[in-house]
Amino acid sequence: MLILPDWLIVTPMETPKQEWGARVVGDVIADVAPNAELRARYPEDAVWDAAGQALAPGFVNAHTHTYGVLAHGIPLDKAPSGFWPFLAEFWWPLVEDRLDHAMIRAATDLQCAQMLRSGVTTFYDCLEAPFALPGGLHAQAEVVRQRGNRAILSFEATERVSPENGQLGLQENVEFIEACKRGKRQEARIENPDRSPDACREVKSRKSKVESQDPTSDFGLWTSDLISGMLCFHTTFTCSADFIRRAFALARERGVLVHAHVAEGTYEPRHNLERHGLRSFPYYDRLGVLGSDFLASQCVHIDQDEIDLMAARGARMVHMPLSNCEVGGGIAPVPELVAAGVTVGLGSDGYIDDFFEVMRGAFLLHKATHLDPQVMPASLVWYLATEGGARALGLDRVGRIASSWQADLQLIDATLPTPLAAHNLYDQLLLYRNSSHVRAVWVAGKPLLRDGQLIDVDIAALIAHTHEAARRLWKR
Repeated sequence: MLILPDWLIVTPMETPKQEWGARVVGDVIADVAPNAELRARYPEDAVWDAAGQALAPGFVNAHTHTYGVLAHGIPLDKAPSGFWPFLAEFWWPLVEDRLDHAMIRAATDLQCAQMLRSGVTTFYDCLEAPFALPGGLHAQAEVVRQRGNRAILSFEATERVSPENGQLGLQENVEFIEACKRGKRQEARIENPDRSPDACREVKSRKSKVESQDPTSDFGLWTSDLISGMLCFHTTFTCSADFIRRAFALARERGVLVHAHVAEGTYEPRHNLERHGLRSFPYYDRLGVLGSDFLASQCVHIDQDEIDLMAARGARMVHMPLSNCEVGGGIAPVPELVAAGVTVGLGSDGYIDDFFEVMRGAFLLHKATHLDPQVMPASLVWYLATEGGARALGLDRVGRIASSWQADLQLIDATLPTPLAAHNLYDQLLLYRNSSHVRAVWVAGKPLLRDGQLIDVDIAALIAHTHEAARRLWKR
């Protein structure tokens, strides 16, 4: 298939190309060239006419909580007065501790669809639900697989409920990671041309039989490279040193990243200074776990020494500009992190999920805090929202429109009041487009949104299910 737009974004670190398009074969991009050349090279290919549109890499939401939608509009006697009250008086007792599998499924289903509508093709989700163990991740993954998103899923293990509950959380992550890897090995065996035809037919027959009998079985769930796992724990003030070391050991045995929230509010740095005599990242370094397998989200209250330490150790970071404002946490030093060479992605945190709005937050907030309109240029923000996010998550060949890269793509309406040009395209699309302007989305070459409408998805039904789940949550 040839996708022929007016504009093409190969990677936001390059100048956009006018009248260029891409050829998609299977789940990958096979060629990128001027539209006329693509038509001449592949005259037999089907053509997706994208006149008046820009073809861009799908967004990578590098940190979200899909269950968070259930808290939108939740009744409160009063708003939390700060970050610690937000956790202790609101988020933990009224949201996280009340979640069950049905709520998780309903929220995940709607949010997967909403992310696709916003041009998000890949997301990393952190499930925080200590009383939904075991099986919370499997319930979530069942829904993600049906929607077709590329996703990394994890369970936030924490000892705040009890040490035993913390161990259940770690085990949830381990079992999910291993189930994903078993499925990928099985998929490789199915597709391996070295296997005999009879053996391939036997495996495919068994796969079909198991899926028809039990769609939640390992064999049925994990025959896709689109879903994978990550190890996750909460943070230093809810997890002991031994627990944190154990999380990293389990992850390193399995070759996956480890995620934690770091210094989202002033509470954690103060806690670590009082208890350990160190700020957050020096404490992790003393534990021997700070390295390139550490994905730290938020990172609002860190100093320059910590930024330099993150860069030296290769730690990764995800920025949530809008949710940091909503909880009164502050604004993370993202320009300084980028300048230091830290790999940075962008996330919604499950708060405002239109990714154009998230990008606008990253684009505008830092200009205001630095009193400098040149800080965080639009091209950099686009990069954090695409290839930068994929690199932060450790994904290979995701986030760029180039030959042999994954065909995770979006088409954006590019008809604006003033002309688009190479010098203004990133700014214009970032500032004046939103999810309603996303016209088409592909994940691994499969079209999931066409003409601005999700394919074979009843969005009204998903919203109704989410309303039901939210009402049950609010009543508990």
